[in-house]
Amino acid sequence: MITIKTNHGDIQVELFDEKAPISCENFRQYISDGHFKDTIFHRVIPNFMIQGGGMDETMSSKPTREPIKNEADNGELNRRGTLAMARTGVVDSATSQFFINLSDNSFLDHGGRDFGYAVFGRVSDGMDVVDAIAAVPTDNRAGHQDVPVDTVTILEVTIDD
Repeated sequence: MITIKTNHGDIQVELFDEKAPISCENFRQYISDGHFKDTIFHRVIPNFMIQGGGMDETMSSKPTREPIKNEADNGELNRRGTLAMARTGVVDSATSQFFINLSDNSFLDHGGRDFGYAVFGRVSDGMDVVDAIAAVPTDNRAGHQDVPVDTVTILEVTIDD
């Protein structure tokens, strides 16, 4: 079990190791490296998703490892409460950023409009925290849209035995 500790509360996450082994190992490595400490949820769009894991409070990107292979063809779907790897327009470009789906976002699934976004886990407890984050006021900042006015900080992410 994984715990994402935020300044809004804790989010418990179960990873899909069998369906998304590359994404899960990547996520765990970033956790072990302490990468997520003091990153933020920098993109919050109600009824869509909250995205974080790559920027600090100043909207600066943290250094990452090399991008990983996209596992969007693993059969998992972008449904409410699932975690997926964020990426650019390049299929195999995911690094540390992830998002939590707030709705069933089938247009992000494999084969919809493109290769899709790899689902690698789900929220097992704390969707109320996710929904509270989704409700924060947002604005434009440092060239980014949908940025929370009051910073939503990921204090740390831990692997719980």
